[in-house]
Amino acid sequence: MKRIINTGSIRFRFFVFIALLLLVLLLLLNLYPYISARDAVYQEKQSSMSSRGAALASALAVLDRPDEERVAEVLRLLDIQDYDRVIFVDGEGRVIYDSRGGGDDGHVQEDLRTALSSKTVFRSSLKGESFSSGYAVPVSAQGVITGAVYLHESDGERGRILHAMQIQIRTVSVIIAAAAFAMATVYSAGTLRRVQELSASMRIVAGGDYSYRMPTSGTDELAELGNEFNELTERLEDTERQRRRFVSDASHELKTPLASIRLLSDSIVQNEDMDVGTVREFVTDIGNEAERLQRTTEKLLALSRLDDDIQIVPEPVDVRQVTLDALAVLRPLAEERSVTIRTALDDGCVVLATVDDMFHIVFNLMENAIKYNVPNGSVGVFLHIGGESVLFTVEDTGIGIPESETYNIFSRFYRIDKARSREAGGSGLGLSIVHDAVKAHGGSIAVGQNKPQGSRFIVSFPLYSIERT
Repeated sequence: MKRIINTGSIRFRFFVFIALLLLVLLLLLNLYPYISARDAVYQEKQSSMSSRGAALASALAVLDRPDEERVAEVLRLLDIQDYDRVIFVDGEGRVIYDSRGGGDDGHVQEDLRTALSSKTVFRSSLKGESFSSGYAVPVSAQGVITGAVYLHESDGERGRILHAMQIQIRTVSVIIAAAAFAMATVYSAGTLRRVQELSASMRIVAGGDYSYRMPTSGTDELAELGNEFNELTERLEDTERQRRRFVSDASHELKTPLASIRLLSDSIVQNEDMDVGTVREFVTDIGNEAERLQRTTEKLLALSRLDDDIQIVPEPVDVRQVTLDALAVLRPLAEERSVTIRTALDDGCVVLATVDDMFHIVFNLMENAIKYNVPNGSVGVFLHIGGESVLFTVEDTGIGIPESETYNIFSRFYRIDKARSREAGGSGLGLSIVHDAVKAHGGSIAVGQNKPQGSRFIVSFPLYSIERT
């Protein structure tokens, strides 16, 4: 069965990267030391042969009529007979002395002609396991070129050393490459396994299992990514739980008034002998349930608008005027429940928001303070500027909010006392609307106890001014 290599996989790209990196490093490891050692030998040979050749040329320059015997005598005195070949030619290029006795190659003749033109020539190369070096230098007497000397040397010892060093470097390179690939294989297998586990975990969560948590270990980036993934799935699970509870609560809130309307209407239809007063009472109850259904629907629509983050155009809003408008609507409810409203509203409390959202905030807080108050209780509504903020405070003398419940009161459909909330006509959505609207306009809301009894809500908004805007 033929296996197809996926050239786009992380494993393939990782191994390609490792292979290219090793190739570059091994090339440098093999070439740089070898070339450096070879060049060092070249320079040493050039320096040695240059000094020996200059000494020989100076000694031969003093000879009136150099011949083979005299040249051999000079070589013996200068102790340069360790060169495997020494050639001396006169000014005409005729060979006077050749330690090898002939067999010239082209390079030797060319180098001697170059030396007769008053230039020195050095050649060196590594052939097999031996260095072959040649040096040609002119011989001059009183500024006149009288001949040239050529020296040749073959150094097998240093050639063998360089060759052995090259073999050792190659052996070490193979070992390093094998070890690097083995380590890369082990590391990539472990790393890619963790990536695959993360990918599998994502597929599980994408399938709807928000309770799944990926096992993590270590402190590296993949472990941190796994922890972030687990935190994300935990938030998704909480969101899904809240969504289901919201759908369930919303269905219940809508079903209850609809069921009441259906029951009352059926009672009217089925009882043909029902008197007018009872019919009027049932119709009034149907109207109340319809009004309750309308309020719940409007609040759900308001929450949906806030959730969708619809782009709105904020404008300067006078919070004092909005509060006065809300008070005008709520005073009949306060009189009906024998609740006294105290106000202290400062001028100049302008924020950047929308009139509708600000009215929802003010109205819901004051309505709750009235509905959940005690008979003959009181509600305090205060508005003032604190530094660069506008502070809107609503406090009441009602049943209060236990400290253990303060973290839940802004949740949708949450009620502390469900029976009393239904009796008061509450849907559990008012404070959610307040919280989301406040956050949408860059404000903050805090809840606390109103001593000795009741609750206090404090809403803070940045103070609007032309300069700050």
